[in-house]
Amino acid sequence: MSPIDVVVFALGALVAARVILSSIRTFILPRAANDTVARIVFRTTRRAFDVVTGPSKPYERRDQLMAYFGPVALVVLPAVWLTLVLIGYAAMFWAIGVRPIHDAIGASGSSLLTLGFARPAVPGADLLAFSEAMIGLGLVALLISYLPTIYGAFSRRELLVNLLEVRADSPPSPVVLITRFHRLHGLEALGEMWERWEEWYSDIEETHTSLSVLVHFRSQQPDHSWVNAAGAMMDAAAMVRSSVDIPMDVRADLMIRAGYLAVRRIAAVFHIPYDPAPSPATPTSIDRACFDEALGILATAGVPLVADRDQAWLDFNGWRVNYDEALRGLERLTVAPMPWWDRPMHSAWITDEPVAAVAAAHDAGSTGPGTTAGD
Repeated sequence: MSPIDVVVFALGALVAARVILSSIRTFILPRAANDTVARIVFRTTRRAFDVVTGPSKPYERRDQLMAYFGPVALVVLPAVWLTLVLIGYAAMFWAIGVRPIHDAIGASGSSLLTLGFARPAVPGADLLAFSEAMIGLGLVALLISYLPTIYGAFSRRELLVNLLEVRADSPPSPVVLITRFHRLHGLEALGEMWERWEEWYSDIEETHTSLSVLVHFRSQQPDHSWVNAAGAMMDAAAMVRSSVDIPMDVRADLMIRAGYLAVRRIAAVFHIPYDPAPSPATPTSIDRACFDEALGILATAGVPLVADRDQAWLDFNGWRVNYDEALRGLERLTVAPMPWWDRPMHSAWITDEPVAAVAAAHDAGSTGPGTTAGD
């Protein structure tokens, strides 16, 4: 082999090795790993989807199209891997004497896809063919074997997201959640939800950082989103801890901490910037007027509130700053539905009470646009 042949062989081997490393980082390594190949594939596929899902289109149409993004990217990635392996081994076949280049490409494709129609009569060709066939079969088997893992994690995530609609409507609202528990269960029953959602946050942190494609898998219903659900539950706990006059439940604090740690670590995988040590006074997406409107609805619905609204606002904002930037970044990344504070607010009475006059008497926000009885 000439020096050029040695260099070409080494480059081809490097490409094949890089593909193997990419597959290990993407599917096997049980921690977050920013793989360059996978990132390029997902970004390129996302740019193609962004062309047809621009913000000028109705959300329902964007949701329908974005539902295909995660699965399509997941199929494109192994195709790119196989193509790179084909190119890498074609270079190695060429370097050991399979000439011209189209014969080297044919030998590589025959070996990669285990077709067996080309068997070059040069020393070392059989060994290359065997190793390439093993890599090709391994990559396909890896994707197939991990599909049940991916969809199992998706099903676990969506179970609580779907159940949240029962308690907080859809898209979920902490105002609806608190008033519904106050009316039907008693606010003390919220403690069980805090515990269950703390576990949910821990689960999505593990699954959505090690298998980051799950971030882009959308819920079955267009108005459901795991990002909206994550934010609404943290907001609900922050509102209860800051403003609702009931005995302190440390489970709410632990759930909020589990939540903002999860969304921060998922955001970090996608290089979404956030302040790791924000000031409690830092402004967030929810301003004082929005907060006061929410407390007004809670008060009208009979929820016991603390007397000092100014301190309640400071406490609520002090919780919210821990996850606001990361959460908003994930909303943009996943094209999530409009969050609760940007929608007309109402209490659970509007949804639960069949008599409009009775519902309006318990809901200060029932006159807002789009909030009629039975919605």
